[in-house]
Formats: sequence, C-alpha cells, structure tokens
Amino acid sequence: MAATSLKGKIVFITGASSGIGKACAHAFAAEGAKLLLAARREDRLKAAVEELRSAGAESIHTVALDVTSRASVEAFVSGLPAEWEKIDVLINNAGLSRGMDKLYEGKPDDWEEMIYTNVMGLLYVTRAVVPGMVKRGSGHVVDLGSTAGELTYPGGAVYCASKAAVKSVNDGLRQDLLGTPVRVTSVDPGMVETEFSEVRFHGDKERAAKVYHGLTPLNAADVADAIVWAVTRPAHVNIAHVLMTSVDQANSLLFNRKPQ
Repeated sequence: MAATSLKGKIVFITGASSGIGKACAHAFAAEGAKLLLAARREDRLKAAVEELRSAGAESIHTVALDVTSRASVEAFVSGLPAEWEKIDVLINNAGLSRGMDKLYEGKPDDWEEMIYTNVMGLLYVTRAVVPGMVKRGSGHVVDLGSTAGELTYPGGAVYCASKAAVKSVNDGLRQDLLGTPVRVTSVDPGMVETEFSEVRFHGDKERAAKVYHGLTPLNAADVADAIVWAVTRPAHVNIAHVLMTSVDQANSLLFNRKPQ
C-alpha cells in the first residue's frame, strides 16, 4: 500500500517555536505540507518562515496562541482564513514541565501551568479542530505524550499525571471517533535534548545540562521523524501509540549513564 502523501496538506502544530514542534515544522515542510504554526512566541515562528519555505513548505501561516486560553483557541480556529480552515493534521505538541519538587513541597503555580498547558490546552485545541475533520471525513490527530505517562518518577508526580492524562484522552478520542476515517496517534518519547529541562528548571542551564550527562538522548528530529511516519501510513492504518527512547534509556527511571 502506498504511503499517504502530505503534499499540500494543512498541518497545524502547536508549540511550534522550539524543540519537537519546530522539528515537526521542518519535517512536514520537507513533505511539501502547508504549515499552520502556533506558539506563544510568534517572533520565533516568523524568524523561521523563510527557512521553512526553503525546506519545502508549500505555504506558512503563523499565529501567537496560548493554548491555555479557551477563548483564544476557539477564536483562532473559527476565524481561520478559508484557505487554512480545513486542517488535515493536528499535532498537539504544546506542553512543558515545571520543577522537580516532592509533591508535598510542590508549587501550585507550577502544577497549574503544567495541567492547563499539557491537558486543558490539548483538550481545547482538539475540541476546536476535530469536528471539522469529522465533517470532512478525513484527518489525523497526533498527541505528544511521554514515557512519563507510562511510569511515574520521583519529583515528577504532576508532570507524569498530566502525560498519563494525555494517554487516556488520546485513547478515548480514538474510541469516540470509531466509525469515522479520522485517525488518532500518541507519540511518547523518553528523554529528548531540547529546551525542556531548561524550562523545567526555570532557566537554570547548568542544572538542565546535567540531565543529559553521560548518555545520548533522543533529539527533536528523531521524534518528528516518528510523527511523520505515523501520519503517512496508508489511510486504513492507525498507529495508536509510538513509545520511543534512545538506547541509553529503558523507561522514565532507568538510564545507562557512562563515566565521563
């Protein structure tokens, strides 16, 4: 069976200004897709436009969007120009982690930011986009999960809970869409070297660097490659879950760190 072509397809990526989201933009550009890119830092999106065009994107539309604002998400999706409203692929990538405190010493502000971004933001965007896919009889939703959603680790209870929620939402959405051609996938990476740890530690670059010490983690392009693979399977094939790590990681607790 031939792979599904992405040429000319509208791909909506949240959190597209850095990390996995930015890598997805490049990967889908190489497939000739039309890129609908959203992030809070729109300046970063605009700075990447020419590079993405050179990489093969058919066209690009950027927007400043905070997925934690339901009103903003709804207004954005309902107000899309006619040439951008028929979204073919949704990549729910926007997400973050904050802190490594023990739960009983944790910061409620950090909890709220993680839950509102990782769970509510994903729900708001999904609710706004998927009805159009169902109406048109085509579409694919890809949610960014994590090995953290499979196995909780010390100091990560709330982040892990948010990613476990993503897994449940993903599975529930796929069940709710049974009988339609709309596909639903979660891609669940382990350690990926991006700005993730720097965000987690509130800008502490030295502490963030130690996370990757002594091992080879995944990079953002590895994850983007898996996402493109899942989306380009033949139309009757639904890849439910992709659980991926580097060879130096077994799960969210076990790592092979080499002496330096």
